[in-house]
Amino acid sequence: MLYDLIAWITGKPIDVLSSPGSFRPLIIVQMMWKEMGWGTIIFLAALAGVDTEQYEASIVDGAGRLRRMWHITLPAIRTTIVILLILRLGNFLDTGFEQIYLMTNSLNRDVADVFDTYVYTVGITQGAFSYSTAVGLFKSVVGIILVLGSNKLAKKFGHPGIY
Repeated sequence: MLYDLIAWITGKPIDVLSSPGSFRPLIIVQMMWKEMGWGTIIFLAALAGVDTEQYEASIVDGAGRLRRMWHITLPAIRTTIVILLILRLGNFLDTGFEQIYLMTNSLNRDVADVFDTYVYTVGITQGAFSYSTAVGLFKSVVGIILVLGSNKLAKKFGHPGIY
């Protein structure tokens, strides 16, 4: 039904799974949709801790919505934002093997090959276990460097890090 609606709007059918140009945007949208629920829960919990008296005082002082968001809400949840950013940088190279492997076919294989699928292809199907272990170790080392570097940078700017 959605496929027919898109074809009716654009005037031509869009082959999403067979077009290499649409593979990356499709994966990005899927990842955003997948992670949105968890991020919403965390940020709603952080927003619940914001003092409502500050909002009331700013309304009395004549602050609009944008001013209240910029000067009250964002500073109150800044620690949560920084910690989640540090933790997400650790998974920067983790793209989700199952999702990409299931979306890959012979028409989009050129753009669908990422670290995880490459490790699977080389390590499991071709039997190069030591090489695929080295690639996986490289991915882990990059993740650790990103976490340590972003934590140090956060502390340099005066924010609490994860340790």
